Amino acid sequence: MKRFGIMMSLVLVCASQAALAKNLNVVASFTVLADMAKQVGGEHVTVKSLVGPNGDPHSFEPSPQDSVALSQADVVIVSGLGMEGWMDRLVSASGYKGKIIVASAGISTRSMTDDGKQITDPHAWNSAENGAVYAQNIMKALMAADPQDAQAINESGTEYITRLKLLDSWAKTRFESIPKSQRKVLTSHDALGYFGQQYGVIFLAPVGFSTEAEANASDVAGLIKQLKNQHIKTYFIENQTDPRLVKQIAAASGAQPGGELYPEALSDASGPASTYEMAFKHNVESIANSMK
Repeated sequence: MKRFGIMMSLVLVCASQAALAKNLNVVASFTVLADMAKQVGGEHVTVKSLVGPNGDPHSFEPSPQDSVALSQADVVIVSGLGMEGWMDRLVSASGYKGKIIVASAGISTRSMTDDGKQITDPHAWNSAENGAVYAQNIMKALMAADPQDAQAINESGTEYITRLKLLDSWAKTRFESIPKSQRKVLTSHDALGYFGQQYGVIFLAPVGFSTEAEANASDVAGLIKQLKNQHIKTYFIENQTDPRLVKQIAAASGAQPGGELYPEALSDASGPASTYEMAFKHNVESIANSMK
């Protein structure tokens, strides 16, 4: 009986510790950030992405359920740099009082022209070097929110950051073998500026940083002329945007389809880009292969 009592005490202690070890409830603005949080936090986090797979983070309209999810969050992660224009209203409506983690903190930003104005390009994660910075910021936030599991989060986060840095080196090598004159493609909107800056690729697009923008006729005509003059032969559609405009421009310029890219939204679990690493590799290979 004494031995049985000791065993029962151990069971109760373990059950009590398990009850105390609650997973962090993490809410991320869109799928790229949600995946990073999962990779860093592992079994210690439960992550919800407000914008779902193949969803457009520019045109996203939050639902009442999103407000509820935010109100119950332990950690909220955004990209920042003006990416989530809808987030402040959602935070206010939800009553969330915790800290908002800005994953892009510390990034060396680039400017872009949008509708005649100079703005900060918000798509910083499309460089894997920047992706590693995002992961570092997320790791620090999760460790601070869960001191009990900080060591495990640090281990998984550090391993993930190392993988992203290796991806960055691989992508540089992949494009260095291609003549600079061939590193030009057409995409749906201007979301790959950091990718282009880091890996020496020139991207042309009919609209600026937001998929909600509309291209005017003179801009489209000028782009078609530029594509012809520079002999740009390949165009890509994006999983989260309407492909009709870029296909019309490609038809007029003679550019051929290169496939689908994932610059702002991951695919669902059955797709080719269900994680940030998979999406990055897919984008690199698709773009590089089109330049042969």
